[in-house]
Amino acid sequence: MTDVHLSVVDEDTLDTILASDVEFAGSMVFKEPMMIKGRVSGSIVSDSDIHIDEKAVVEADVKARNVTVRGSLKGDIVASGRVELYASCRVDGDVSAAEVTMEPGCRFNGICSMTGVPSSTEA
Repeated sequence: MTDVHLSVVDEDTLDTILASDVEFAGSMVFKEPMMIKGRVSGSIVSDSDIHIDEKAVVEADVKARNVTVRGSLKGDIVASGRVELYASCRVDGDVSAAEVTMEPGCRFNGICSMTGVPSSTEA
């Protein structure tokens, strides 16, 4: 079996980083890539990418283009692109995405549905 190696996110390329000392509750909607290092509860919707850092705690349903999880997530993920689950993550919820990658050691409890790579005609 081949080991999966996922790339590191360059924080300098992100428009928004929710710092580790920030707690947010409610609906979060945004259009540019974002990293969550703090605590979020509610719902998250983005046309772009969401990165959940290693010490982040998220209790929310997430809908985005691409989602990377290194921390804790309780909620469902719906991604039009790719979901990456790193060895340090814990995900309790269902995942639906075109592609899903899981590093050995990640903890995932839920149903995974892979829809395949989106065609150029899909939005």
